[in-house]
Amino acid sequence: MKKNLPACPVETTLMLISDRWKVLIIRDLLEGTKRFGELKKSVGNISQKVLTANLRSMEEAGLLTRKVYPEVPPRVEYTLTETGYSLKPILDAMVTWGTEYKKNSV
Repeated sequence: MKKNLPACPVETTLMLISDRWKVLIIRDLLEGTKRFGELKKSVGNISQKVLTANLRSMEEAGLLTRKVYPEVPPRVEYTLTETGYSLKPILDAMVTWGTEYKKNSV
């Protein structure tokens, strides 16, 4: 089933990562697999509900995978897919740009 994506590639990219939380989730998952609690702590001031909604959206878009372990209490791990990892150059460019902006705006 083909998704109904915008004609503009920039719009498609923004559709997938436009939420500030999604970019921070990707940033943290670039380091490797993380559990829900680890993501909640590392992302910052995000509610459990918002984090869950973003993770589900990203999983549906194919940016990450969710693995549930049948344990008590349940353990859930999130890992970037190959598509998710392909966003690394974009995040690297954002780091470079943000660093330069901060340097020049002081």
